[in-house]
Amino acid sequence: MSESGASFGGSPRRKFEGAGGTPGGVGEFLIGVFVAAIGFYLLFSHVQVHSSYWNFMGFGGAGRSFGISLLPLLFGIGILFVNGKSLLGWVLAVGGLLFILAGILINLDIYFQTTSLMNTLIMLGTIAAGLGLIVKGLRPHRAKEG
Repeated sequence: MSESGASFGGSPRRKFEGAGGTPGGVGEFLIGVFVAAIGFYLLFSHVQVHSSYWNFMGFGGAGRSFGISLLPLLFGIGILFVNGKSLLGWVLAVGGLLFILAGILINLDIYFQTTSLMNTLIMLGTIAAGLGLIVKGLRPHRAKEG
């Protein structure tokens, strides 16, 4: 390294900065991530997810439309086996996969389990506190003197 503090590439080395590229706040940021993660875990552990009959855009009626949603994916895979560089094959394969994933998400029923008001306030409060600490950690801090 030269006397000017430049690395071999010629650009000056950057000193480590805090969270979000601002001075300080790393501790607050990490504690915020931890607290928010606990809050999200508590919230998500009280949610039940069920699936219902596949009925995407009315194809075939309730429970009878999954097969037709596989056709673009299967045609796309077939075309890609013939020519791996085929744009049509990639569009059909990726589009068919996205169509199936959208259908799965659309047919999910999500329910919040019965819980007390106190538990709900704790769950939502820890999420809010964690997100607040994350934002506070990203803001610039004054450098400690001394």
